[in-house]
Amino acid sequence: MPVHAEIAAVTDRVIEASKKSRKAYLDLIRRERESGVDRPRLGCANLAHGFAGTDEQRDSMKDGRRMNVGIVTAYNDMLSAHATYYRYPEKMKLWALEAGITAQVAGGVPAMCDGVTQGFPGMELSLFSRDTIAMSTAVALSHGMFEGAALLGICDKIVPGLLIGALRFGHLPMVMIPGGPMRSGLPNKEKAQVRERYAEGKATREELLEAEIAAYHSKGTCTFYGTANSNQMMMEAMGLHMPGAAFANPGTKLRQELTRSAMHRLAEIGWDGNDYRPVGHCVDEKAIINAAIVLLATGGSTNHLIHLPAIARSAGIVLDWEDFDRLSKVVPLLTRVYPNGSADVNMFEDAGGPSFVIRELINGRLIHSDILTVADKGFPAYATKPTIKDDMLVWNAHPKESGDDKIVRTVDRPFSAEGGFRILIGNLGRACIKTSAVEEDRWVIEAPARVFSDQASVQAAFKAGELDRDVVVVVRFQGPKANGMPELHKLTPPLSVLQNRGFRVALVTDGRMSGASGKVPCAIHLSPEALGGGPIAKIRDGDIIRLDAEAGTLDAKVDPAEWAQRELAKAPPPATGTGRELFALMRGAADEAEKGASAILASAEL
Repeated sequence: MPVHAEIAAVTDRVIEASKKSRKAYLDLIRRERESGVDRPRLGCANLAHGFAGTDEQRDSMKDGRRMNVGIVTAYNDMLSAHATYYRYPEKMKLWALEAGITAQVAGGVPAMCDGVTQGFPGMELSLFSRDTIAMSTAVALSHGMFEGAALLGICDKIVPGLLIGALRFGHLPMVMIPGGPMRSGLPNKEKAQVRERYAEGKATREELLEAEIAAYHSKGTCTFYGTANSNQMMMEAMGLHMPGAAFANPGTKLRQELTRSAMHRLAEIGWDGNDYRPVGHCVDEKAIINAAIVLLATGGSTNHLIHLPAIARSAGIVLDWEDFDRLSKVVPLLTRVYPNGSADVNMFEDAGGPSFVIRELINGRLIHSDILTVADKGFPAYATKPTIKDDMLVWNAHPKESGDDKIVRTVDRPFSAEGGFRILIGNLGRACIKTSAVEEDRWVIEAPARVFSDQASVQAAFKAGELDRDVVVVVRFQGPKANGMPELHKLTPPLSVLQNRGFRVALVTDGRMSGASGKVPCAIHLSPEALGGGPIAKIRDGDIIRLDAEAGTLDAKVDPAEWAQRELAKAPPPATGTGRELFALMRGAADEAEKGASAILASAEL
C-alpha cells in the first residue's frame, strides 16, 4: 500500500534535492565494486601482511574463496555500553566459520561518553569525535581485505560516525551490531528529582552520587531514551540490524543468538552470492526518511537533527530540518519513554518495543515498507519480535494491543497526533525544538533575555538567585565553529527548577542539548551560530525574546532599525587543554548544524 501523501511528498522532495549528489555517490560505489582495491588485486606481500596475525584462519584466507568480514569495534571498558563488546570478535570469528566465511578485527574507533564529559572540557571534543570515528572507520576498511563489515557501536556519536565512514565503502554489505541496554536501575524520574534537589542545594554530593550509581550500574547502554537508544531505533527502521536487535539485554542467550545470526546473514548477502545487499543501496532516501519517522514517532533525541543529515550526506542524500518539520505534522507520537515519560527502554521493550512501533507505522501507511534491508524477509521482519524457543532464535508477530498503553500505543490512539519536533525560524535564524516532553502551555514563551557565553556562568547566576523570574536564557558561542558544539545538559536541572517554581523559562542556544533534554522549551542548534556573525551575537540582556513553537518562530523583539545597526558580541578566546587545541582544524572547517555540523563532509564537499 502507498504511504501517506505527505510522507510521499517529503520523500519526493528529498529525492529531487539529492538527484545529483546521490547519482555521484552510486557511481562512486559502483566504481569501487568494479575496480577498487580488493583482495584479488593485492600483491602477495600485501596479502601476507593482511593475514600474518591470524594463524587459525590463514589457510582459509589464502585462496581468497571465502568472504572475509572486517569487524570495526568501538570497544572500551570505560564506557558501559561498549564494554559489552569485549569478547565479541573472538565469538564472531567462530560464527563466521560456521557460515563458511572468515572475519578479522579491521580496526577500532574511539568511543567517548558524554555522560562522563558533560559540563567539562572533554565535552567540546564530543561532536567532532563523530568525524574522528568516521575517519577511523575508513582507515579500518581501507586495506582491501574485506568483502563485508560488521560494525560494533551503540552510543551517541559512535553509530553516526561508523555509518558515515562505512558509507564511503558502500559497495560492501554490512550489519550494525548493538550490545543492548543495561537492566533497569533507579527509575529515571527519581534520578531527575535528586538532580533537581542537588541543584537547589537540598541534596548532598554523596546523595547525588549514590543516585547516579543506582541508575548507571552495569554494562550496557543507559536506560533512558536519549541519543544512544534513539540510534538503535533508527537502525531498526533503516533495516541495518538483525530485526529486533536493538534492546535485547547484554549477556542473554537472545543477545548472543542475534549477533550470531548477523554473522551468518553477512555470509548470505556477500558480493559473490545471489543476494548481494551493499550498504550504500540499503541506505537510500526512503531508509533515511524511515529513520526520521521513527525518531518522531518515539520522541527521540534532538541530536539526530544533526546526525541524520550527516549520515544522509555521506550517502549522497540531502535532508534538512524542513523535512523533519513536515513529517512531524503527520507522524503521531506512539511512545512515552523517559525523558518523555517515566518508562525506561527495558519497559518499552517489554511493552512492545521498536518492532511494535514499526508494525503500527506500517499499518498506518506512515513508513516505507519497501526498503532494502539486511533481513532476508525485508522490512516487515522488523515488525516482529525475536525470542528464543527450544534453544533456537525465532521471530513472532505482536499481539494487536500494546503490552502497556501508558508506554506504547497503537496508531489509532496515539499520545499525540503529531511527532515531537518543530523548526523555528525568525530574525535569530533557524533552530529546532523538541516539543514531545514540553507541556503545551509552555510552547510559547516571551520573556526578557539573560545572555551568557558558557553554561558555568548560567549555573552561577542560578545559584545567586539572579534567574528567579520569567527569563529566556541565551547561551551563545556554543556552535561547532566556536567550541565544537558541546551538549549543555548541565542546564537541565536549574532550568527545570525555575520552571517548577512557576516562572516562564526557555533556553535559546547555538549549542546542543542532551538527548535526555525534556520539559523545558529549548531552541537549540541555532544557525547561523554566534561565531562568524549569527544574529544570536546581537542579543543583549533585557531584550524580549519570543519562542513560539506553535507558529514555528523565534525572534528578538527589537526595533528593526536598531537591530540592523547592532554590533556583534565579541567571541571569547578559544579554549585550550584536554586536547581541544588539536581539534581547531575541525572547528574551523565545520559547516552549520542543519547540514550535519561536520568538518570532513564539508571539506570533502559531500
